[in-house]
Amino acid sequence: SSDLTGSNGCPSTTTLNLTINNSTSNSTTAAACNSYTWSANGLTYTASGTYTATSTNASGCPHTETLNLTINNSTSNTTTATVCDSYTWSANGLTYTASGTYTATSTNAVGCPHTETLNLTINNSTSSSVNATACNSYTWSCNGLTYTQSGTYTCSGSGTNGCPSTVTLNLTINSSTSN
Repeated sequence: SSDLTGSNGCPSTTTLNLTINNSTSNSTTAAACNSYTWSANGLTYTASGTYTATSTNASGCPHTETLNLTINNSTSNTTTATVCDSYTWSANGLTYTASGTYTATSTNAVGCPHTETLNLTINNSTSSSVNATACNSYTWSCNGLTYTQSGTYTCSGSGTNGCPSTVTLNLTINSSTSN
């Protein structure tokens, strides 16, 4: 309060009731995979950085929110394989016997999802059998060998698809007779 003299020459007292309201601020540190939606402003961020949002606090003064954001990214990898009969995938330890596209998900070094994709083609081994009858001897075109006795013989090679192919020869040798 202060003493003043009024226009009538008498003392006058004036009282000032003063309230000082202060600005406020808050800082948040966050880490997320791929994107982060900040509740302070509803925006979605996809890059690391420092972001601010300003609003009005309960006393009507400015309030500043600061976000210290780290964005870590998901990763992925694709493998293409063509094999015979079956394939054991190191990404998940499973063995596949049919062609197809397969996925396995894990966590990468920064704690975000890592997706492995396998594009797999399975070619199958083949087997067949041939019955043959010959006089005295038989030369088999599969392996170029000449047989003089009846029996069951096998020849292994590679099929048109590059996978093992096994042929079984069921051979009957008839001896010719001389008069």
